[in-house]
Amino acid sequence: MMKPLPSVDKLTISKIKELLSGDCTPQFLNALQNDSRKGVQDLVSAYYRRKKHQETLMRRWREMCAYEKEVWSAGGLVIGVDEAGRGPLAGPVVAAAVVLPPDCYLPGLADSKTLSPRQRSALLEKITEVALDWSVGIVGPAQIDELNIFHATQLAMKQAVEGLEVSFTHLFVDGNMPCRLLDFPQRPIVKGDALSVSIAAASIIAKETRDRLMVDLDALYPGYGFAKHKGYPTPDHLASLKQLGPSPVHRRSFAPVSALCGKEQKEFGSQRTGKGR
Repeated sequence: MMKPLPSVDKLTISKIKELLSGDCTPQFLNALQNDSRKGVQDLVSAYYRRKKHQETLMRRWREMCAYEKEVWSAGGLVIGVDEAGRGPLAGPVVAAAVVLPPDCYLPGLADSKTLSPRQRSALLEKITEVALDWSVGIVGPAQIDELNIFHATQLAMKQAVEGLEVSFTHLFVDGNMPCRLLDFPQRPIVKGDALSVSIAAASIIAKETRDRLMVDLDALYPGYGFAKHKGYPTPDHLASLKQLGPSPVHRRSFAPVSALCGKEQKEFGSQRTGKGR
């Protein structure tokens, strides 16, 4: 039998804080609300805020599982697919594919664009820990120039899906069209990274993978600020591009870069990068 707690007024604030870190009975919470100590009232308020936040996260998770539940309830598995890096002037386009188990819970999972770098990094670790399988596809700047960004993105998606080993029954793709290079039944979901847990998880893997690659490229080609803007056409990036000329990892088929292709960066040379993996 659980030993009854002493009277609330005999508990120290540190002890109350410890007790409030877990689940508490309504009777205990009612007793705390009658405690006159300000420190206790602050702890109680924080407890209710935390519980409300946890309930919000759970409700949001359930809403984002709506598409998956149709498949999971029939015993199937879903692959979520998303990409990162269609718009930048430099670096690769990256796609990710991920298979989540039906019983998982990833609180705070959302469209990668709405999360801070710290939140994305933390979620990436959790996603890759619980996922049944995950994979990425990477297509580099030279292939983007050769194929165009649409077909390069399709290729990256194909690479990501074909890198999986787990069998699946459904493929959810972010956007309004399927991956034309894959001969599987697919379900495109517009704004899927905000509506499907599988696609949201893929968006985080793709975004984090690409951001880390751009940090590496910043060390190889300093002066452009790749670690900061990740290759997107920010004012700082455009200014450095105009000053230095294109680097080997710039996409020469993109207008702001092609306009400066006569001014290659001499230190790095004008050679193109190799094909993306």
